[in-house]
Parts: sequence; structure tokens; C-alpha cells
Amino acid sequence: MSDQTTVVHLLRHGEVHNPGGVLYGRLPGYRLSTAGEQMARTAAEWFRGRGVTHLVSSPLERAQQTAAPVAERLDLPVTLDERLIEAGNAFEGLKVGVGDGALRRPQHWWKLRNPVRPSWGEPYVEIAARMLAAVEAARDAARGSAAVCVSHQLPIWTLRLHLEGRRYAHDPRRRQCGLASVTSVTYEGDRVAGVSYAEPAGATDPDAVPGA
Repeated sequence: MSDQTTVVHLLRHGEVHNPGGVLYGRLPGYRLSTAGEQMARTAAEWFRGRGVTHLVSSPLERAQQTAAPVAERLDLPVTLDERLIEAGNAFEGLKVGVGDGALRRPQHWWKLRNPVRPSWGEPYVEIAARMLAAVEAARDAARGSAAVCVSHQLPIWTLRLHLEGRRYAHDPRRRQCGLASVTSVTYEGDRVAGVSYAEPAGATDPDAVPGA
């Protein structure tokens, strides 16, 4: 890797213990499942030999748990960055699956009035701005090497849409951001030279709750 090339890897956290099947968002108390802990360990091994010198995590528990084995494998401290946190969502704590849950209740329909913004949560443009700032800070801390930022599906996917010049409004089922997946942003100097994607822990079950 040249002195001008820096890679920022965005690692989504592993599977969460969520027997109620709710959209947990920023709610406290949602930890990795046993499978999620193994996903985190597998992802940590993937980062060996990739020149990672800086490790940052969302402050949410599941993200910090995912960062822990990376820190252990690479012998790095973990810095917390609030800008990597999950997106705010008005449906936190509720089931939002098709055919059941909150979306069938008329009192919630007003929240769905504008899918482009979106009206039910943190605006996409704000998610993209804070994620971009976090990634650029990580880039600056790891110039000429690589950084890992542990975050969440929607923030990572929104940033990717922004970097690739695509529209923010999208179908959550079509996000390429599986559990413990890695979205890598390569910089040449301060310029984004490319975005790539890997699934060190394997593909995510299509029935998994999106946006987690």
C-alpha cells in the first residue's frame, strides 16, 4: 500500500439476540447472539495482514462486541465515535415485518408519508453526512494504511449510496450489507478511488430483520 493509499473498512456488527423480532435501533440491551459472536471472530481473522492501524466503533453494545475480537487479533485500542451509531427510527422496539406488526396500525401510517426523506426516522442526508465525517476522520488517522469502523447496516449502506452517487431511497431487502460484512472504501489521498464488498462470515439469511 502506497503512502497515498488508505483503506477504510466498514464492518457491520454480527447477528443480535433478538427473540422478539423487533427493530431494536438504538435501544440498549441488544447483544450479539452466540452466532454473532462467532461472526465477529471470523471477521477479525479476515483483517489479519491487511495493514489495519486504527479501529473505531459505534458506541452501541453489539458494535463494541464486534470490535472486541478485532482489537484482540490486531492488538489495537478501540475508539468510540458517535457518528457511527445506528440510524434513529420511530419504529424502535416494534415489529415491522410485512403482514404483521406496526405497519398494519393506522396510527403509524403518517410516519410513512415520505419514503425519500425518510419520514419515519433520521434523514438519509444526515446519516450520509455523519458517516462520511467519521470515515474521513478514520482515513486521516490511518494515512497510508487501513482503518476499521464498526457500524450498522443502514448507516453503512447510506454512505455507500452517497459515495456511488445513487439515490438514497431504496428497498431495504436489496441492501448489500450482510451481517459481519465489510464495505471497504479505498482512498488515493483524499479522493475516493473505489468501494468494494466482502462477506467474511458468509451470506446473511434473507429472512433476517433488515436495518439491524
